[in-house]
Amino acid sequence: MADTITITDDRTGKTVTVPITDGVFPASAIRELDPSLFVYDPAYMQTAACKSSITYLDGDNGVLRYRGYPIEQLAEHSTYLEVAYLLLNGELPDQTQLDQWRHDVTHHTFIHENMRKRFVDGFHYDAHPMGMFVSSLAALGTFYNDAKDIHSKESRDKQIMRLIAKTPTLAAMAYRFSVGLPFVYPQNELSFPANFLNMMWKVSGYEVDPRLERAMDVMIILHADHEQNCGTTAMRIVGSSQADPYSSAAAAASALYGPLHGGANEAVVRMLTEIGSIENVPAFIDEVKSGKGSRLMGFGHRVYKNYDPRATIIKKAAYDVFEVTGKNPLLDIALKLEEAALSDSYFIDRKLYPNVDFYSGLIYQAMGFPVDMFTVLFAIPRTAGWLAHWQELLTDKDQKISRPRQWYAGPDERQYVAIGDR
Repeated sequence: MADTITITDDRTGKTVTVPITDGVFPASAIRELDPSLFVYDPAYMQTAACKSSITYLDGDNGVLRYRGYPIEQLAEHSTYLEVAYLLLNGELPDQTQLDQWRHDVTHHTFIHENMRKRFVDGFHYDAHPMGMFVSSLAALGTFYNDAKDIHSKESRDKQIMRLIAKTPTLAAMAYRFSVGLPFVYPQNELSFPANFLNMMWKVSGYEVDPRLERAMDVMIILHADHEQNCGTTAMRIVGSSQADPYSSAAAAASALYGPLHGGANEAVVRMLTEIGSIENVPAFIDEVKSGKGSRLMGFGHRVYKNYDPRATIIKKAAYDVFEVTGKNPLLDIALKLEEAALSDSYFIDRKLYPNVDFYSGLIYQAMGFPVDMFTVLFAIPRTAGWLAHWQELLTDKDQKISRPRQWYAGPDERQYVAIGDR
């Protein structure tokens, strides 16, 4: 017997029965009952706005898969460029496909000189790197007149490749501008993560440590996609208007810029810094439980009600990084905090487990990245996920321009009053 749901409108007695597929039933059931009847769902807590084949997320069981592949396997065996290919094309590449993809991305990492000399140089000296990154993404589209030809697969593929190739260049450029350092050009002989690290840190005699290169690759694999989060939804909503991918990606990055979205690992570092020492952890835990202002950052998740699978991977990566950089002094506080929270029924009952942000900030800080760059580091890999969703949206015949309905709660009709009579 097929799974169905039956909805009855008690006002009229009308009944509609529709199928349930994978735990989802169509909103057309509501329209069938009454075309003027809407569902009120703030923040889309219970609404599936699209059907996607890209990322599977089971928050109750701590499962994350890209195109069916467990994130644990990809983080251990794969590279970011291979994962980006998987997200965009649905399958892992063979050696020939990967070699071509790697070559194409590597040889399109440069940006137009006018972008650097005229656009970027126009920012204020203390501009936030993420603000520069968002603006640069949108500006980048003005250098490619074919970007608006979104119905051409050839054009779409070209823009996708350009965006993935150039986002690390834009990110490094934003950072070096913000600290007054000269721009470092990409080097085609380096891997994707090594090239980014080189553009960030290169001074005389600098060489990328292979352990940091691998850790960076793992970090960006873990952040490549995460289903329908705020930034991805922004990408899809703007993309539904048939905007070019640079404008859509700038909108997604703007959403990521918000502290509730991309700024979580920054908040963790600030929290650990404020705690100050492991001796202060018990008092901090008590403050959190009492609700007297302190918040436990990096624990819990809108979707995960179990241990975030990325957190386990990233914790191991942290130790690999600390072998090179030396231990981040905040690590002992983080470990003590994690131990205290995971042994306390208050947090266990509320299913508050460490998420990916709990350790990522410690890694970035140990590698030398300032806190202002954390969200930019998030945006580089997430570009692949955004573009995969943008591409999927454009080929989904069920999708139209996004326009949610509203529940009007304002005044009824009233008459205009002249200003002297108000």
